[in-house]
Amino acid sequence: MKRFNIVLAAVLAVTPFAADAGGALSAFDVAEDISRFVFAKAPVFEDGMPAYGNPFITQGYVYPAGTLDGGVEGTLADGGPAFPEKVIGTWTCDGFLVGDGMRTETGNIVITRQIIEFTDGDLLISHGPELADVDVAVVRAVTGGTGDYVDAPAQIRQVLLGMSDGYGVRLQMEFPAKTASN
Repeated sequence: MKRFNIVLAAVLAVTPFAADAGGALSAFDVAEDISRFVFAKAPVFEDGMPAYGNPFITQGYVYPAGTLDGGVEGTLADGGPAFPEKVIGTWTCDGFLVGDGMRTETGNIVITRQIIEFTDGDLLISHGPELADVDVAVVRAVTGGTGDYVDAPAQIRQVLLGMSDGYGVRLQMEFPAKTASN
């Protein structure tokens, strides 16, 4: 019996977050609706693009993980969701441009708070940097959650999949797999 309990504990320790969270997702995709991106009048570059220190807010759509794989766009030209039947939530992001503002080519481009409101009403909140680099992971702190996300892991991994026409981000978000050490 003791050996069974040890094996069971080991299996449970490496089970992904979604399996023991009663409906919480272990990963999801985000597509920014660039028509919702609003930034302050200053500071800006000569061409009007936001510079270092400029505050902003934006919104987008949350999709099941894998929806945006392979360069798939998640928004239409009018700002609507490309796959309305697949939308599982709303993404709201506010923060400040860092680096070289919208001219940043690598490294941190913004420091943000992201609020994911799932269609069932659950919330997931994270804070941290976002990178200008495509296909490079950055770890964000999970600072709050409700419903299925009340006991979410302390961090979430974010990867910029690319930019849509007009600079809208496409993101993949994923909780780390649970292991015996976390």
